[in-house]
Amino acid sequence: MKNEIEIYCSNISDYVRIPGGDTPADVAARLGDALDFRPICALVNNKTENLDFPIYSPKQVEFLDRRSRPGLDVYIRSLCMMVYKSVRECFPGLTLRIELSISGGHFCRLYDAEGRVVEVDADMAAVIKSRVGMIYAADIPFERKERLTKDVIEVFHRQGLHDKVQLLESINELYTTYYLLDGLADSYYGPLAPSTGHIGIFDVVAANGGFLLLGPDPVRDGEVMRPVRQPKLYKSFTDYLAFNRVIRVSNVGELNRAIEERETASLINVAEAMHDKLLGRISDDIARRREKGEAGIVLLAGPSSSGKTTTCKRLAIQLMTNCIVPKMISLDDYFVDREHTPLDENGDYDYEHLHALDLERFNSDLRQLLEGKEINLPTYSFEYGRRIEKKRPLRLDSNDVLLIEGIHGLNPELTASIPQRDIYKVYVSALTTLRIDDHNWISTSDNRLLRRIVRDYKYRHTSALETIRRWPSVRRGEERWIFPFQENADAMFNSSLIFEIGVMKEYAEPLLRDVPHSEKEYAQAYRLLRFLRYFEPIPAEQVPTTSLLREFLGGSSFKY
Repeated sequence: MKNEIEIYCSNISDYVRIPGGDTPADVAARLGDALDFRPICALVNNKTENLDFPIYSPKQVEFLDRRSRPGLDVYIRSLCMMVYKSVRECFPGLTLRIELSISGGHFCRLYDAEGRVVEVDADMAAVIKSRVGMIYAADIPFERKERLTKDVIEVFHRQGLHDKVQLLESINELYTTYYLLDGLADSYYGPLAPSTGHIGIFDVVAANGGFLLLGPDPVRDGEVMRPVRQPKLYKSFTDYLAFNRVIRVSNVGELNRAIEERETASLINVAEAMHDKLLGRISDDIARRREKGEAGIVLLAGPSSSGKTTTCKRLAIQLMTNCIVPKMISLDDYFVDREHTPLDENGDYDYEHLHALDLERFNSDLRQLLEGKEINLPTYSFEYGRRIEKKRPLRLDSNDVLLIEGIHGLNPELTASIPQRDIYKVYVSALTTLRIDDHNWISTSDNRLLRRIVRDYKYRHTSALETIRRWPSVRRGEERWIFPFQENADAMFNSSLIFEIGVMKEYAEPLLRDVPHSEKEYAQAYRLLRFLRYFEPIPAEQVPTTSLLREFLGGSSFKY
């Protein structure tokens, strides 16, 4: 007979006695109606686990459904494996690559045996969708397996998953976890659902020669995400995908190979040159507009930790090579007095709100500058929570441009009274195009979160725990104030660097290990640690002092 143990279930705020070796699925069945939703995964001691995870000692267990962030991640990973199975069965010989998170879903492409893109039309997308629906109806279990890595490599080799073979050969793990779906093997860097019967909300839509995989809408419960047209963002992403193919680093296995073969110095140089080239193009475009008497004001916007500040400084250098004098001001100086600042849902001052800025004064100053008049820039005191007057005169001469960096730069309401011909808008974000493997993309949000964890600790003495705890609030602000306006940009600058996670690994890992197991944020820290395990480290000494990455690591030649 199994020994009985006692676990604490957070959902019912009580202890439950169970036989040792029972799984969260067994516990959920025992709880019955006390659990008023169908769980898809569980937090076990604040680690996201499958529902078939065996419990042999006292644990804290919290059941999650797809409406939670970890639950939605489990849902999407499971849906991806169902799509992989569908492509294998419906289009044998073609390779599925899940390349980008974009337009409310995940952009996928099919490739033939020669590595050429196979155009996906509406009929092909409908075939894939229909087959996924059949797999959902069959309610097939996702079977979790853990075997010696050498044996898993052989399994993947037989299935033609050469990207996974290369990755596993590069990380030297003794054991590897993978999944079977009706005999088909695949791997993901996180748990999957108990069975395909949990994954019924989805759509497959032909788009841009591939297809968009759509999962549940986190806001409209029970409905599929509606695709969002993002042609400029798509082009920025796919330009970098083409660049990755040229430098032969499209996934982590290829990056690790480059590190092993001591090619990182060359890789860093090429990636940095790409940044210079992109900023040079933006500068040239602004110069052409200036020749026509336009674009006197350049606005840069982007989400947290996208590298806006360094981008602004490097763009200023490029503008000077076009004989344009950049003059910079900060939106922070246009904050309204604290007592007039909007409040968030918790009653705290919301400095990210558009109306935390004095829009009337801001627009008035811009109009006067464009007319050639001199203004006196305001100065905001965070100590006193109000504007203080100092002598800060500013005028724009004929070959000057005004550079302004801030989260609201793409929002048309920010410059509502300024003619659009006088505004040039740049969207900056770390649009991560490196994949772990063909079925595991790297989230742009994860890339930025790692940057912020490293930067916050170095410059603000903030722990990884606090940074992770604040991240959902940061993301909500981005969803409200930044992402809806990104297609308003005249130019997009992808601030990601193909090598950066390998460099940040040694900075981020010790900070993530310090997150206490007792905190809910440990689930996020543990997931990021598992993610970083795939990367071979790259010495930071190889990163130049002008690199955008130095904004987060330190050692930059720019002053912040």
